[in-house]
Amino acid sequence: MTNEELLEIVENERLNLSRYEFHVHICAGTGCVSSNSEALLQAFEALVKERGLQNKVLVKRVGCLGLCAAGPIVSIYPQGLLYKEVCLADVPAILDSLGAEPIVEKLISTDIPFFYRQQKSVLENSGKVDPERIEDYIGLGGYQPLLRALTEMSPTRVIQEVMASGLRGRGGSGFPTGLKWSTVAKSSGDIKYVICNADEGDPGAFMDRSILESDPNVVVEGMIIAAYAIGAGKGYIYVRAEYPLAIKRLRAAIRQAEQLGLLGRNICNTNFDFSIELRLGAGTFVSGEETALMAGLEGNRSLPHSRPPYPAVTGLHGKPTLINNVETFANIPGIIEDGGQWFARIGTDKSKGTKVFALTGKVNHTGLIEVPMGITLREIIFEIGGGIPGGRQFKAVQTGGPSGGCIPEAYLDTPVDYESLKQLGSMMGSGGLIVIDDSSSMIDIARYFIEFCMLESCGKCIPCRVGTQQLYHLLCKFSEGQAVEEDLYLLEDLCDMVQQSSLCGLGQAAPNPIISTLKHFRSEYLEKIKKTGVKPTGEVLV
Repeated sequence: MTNEELLEIVENERLNLSRYEFHVHICAGTGCVSSNSEALLQAFEALVKERGLQNKVLVKRVGCLGLCAAGPIVSIYPQGLLYKEVCLADVPAILDSLGAEPIVEKLISTDIPFFYRQQKSVLENSGKVDPERIEDYIGLGGYQPLLRALTEMSPTRVIQEVMASGLRGRGGSGFPTGLKWSTVAKSSGDIKYVICNADEGDPGAFMDRSILESDPNVVVEGMIIAAYAIGAGKGYIYVRAEYPLAIKRLRAAIRQAEQLGLLGRNICNTNFDFSIELRLGAGTFVSGEETALMAGLEGNRSLPHSRPPYPAVTGLHGKPTLINNVETFANIPGIIEDGGQWFARIGTDKSKGTKVFALTGKVNHTGLIEVPMGITLREIIFEIGGGIPGGRQFKAVQTGGPSGGCIPEAYLDTPVDYESLKQLGSMMGSGGLIVIDDSSSMIDIARYFIEFCMLESCGKCIPCRVGTQQLYHLLCKFSEGQAVEEDLYLLEDLCDMVQQSSLCGLGQAAPNPIISTLKHFRSEYLEKIKKTGVKPTGEVLV
């Protein structure tokens, strides 16, 4: 695939699209598919054919349009209309309305903050491209950054641009991406690997899944650029088997890239070879931990091991290995296309760029959003999210999933960046935001997350295997009003022990929801304590 051939596809796509007076885009993300959007797609196609409108109306499957609570969503171009909760009976009326008056009762206002307060980079193509058709992606400039990297930039220059961008890993830890790439590139060895961690397992999180379902080619392209930069010849995408739609579209993207010479041997007529293999995870939460993930790729049980050595030096099969998550790789083509300084202009001093979040829970506008780093929690929840439904009051927001913490109303004006969230006892995580209203017990929230960690523990180390069970049982006592004062001290000591002694990130972060609720909602624990007159000893019983 040469530059001329890529440009020919771009021109053909533009000419093809210009033939149509109207474009009808049907959301085909998991949320809308579960609401029968595939049947909608077929109904639109059939009726367009029946009316002889094939040369006037283009009906197209697209990725997530963001406002998942309003699905199935249909968008109409060039008017820029969005229709919500579309059913089969609405199809004739929508076609009748093309070029005429819209169906007002089905309209979603695009003037609401949910849309105009976002800043899309990773999700730029979502809702525009057919995720199962690589030509659509190329038509919007896809694979041009790869071609530029391979023909105009050295591997060192590519890494320099990533370092200049200030991009930090979007999988949770926030480690500088350029530094990780540089470390792998400098590691000795003629065999190196690139791994995309798509084993998203946080409750309420669907960022990576939506990116893969909506725009799989941007992740594939990001991986190829990374492989060129570090000198890798083989890549793996480790995706959980519970994501069948993402798997289907990833396979299509990989196959089509191979057919066009964008993946495989002599990519873009250069001497660079790189292949990608899809591997399905069994669905355990601990499989997302990088050392456990590599164990699974090697055919072993997904159990973590202590570090060092780190994967960048000794990773898959003992070779230097680069591991980044889906969103991290999806940022790479834009950085190569527009430069590291372009990316670095967005965000805060230490947290650059945008971040994709799954906004869920007790909030009016649930869905997938992308916002600049540094935006406040208040802006996300009350402007983009539209506030709390049912006349209830905001109580807390859980960030970072089971590894994060609950942030109360007093800190709603906290900027969303790695350092600020960490100071509050929470974390960015992979991007889950669960809004909690005043009808919820914070003890029950903490118990839910510790139960999740308890059930997902691999059992390899005693602090996590036994400690999470004891924490769960203690929280049950509080929830049922059977706790004594001594249990409060025991709960705090156990949290510290599990946090300090566990082998991997699952156990180390498991107590975070408890610690944050003890700090910010301690009165709820005190209210549940039985008055027995027993003096607390502070002993830890495990």
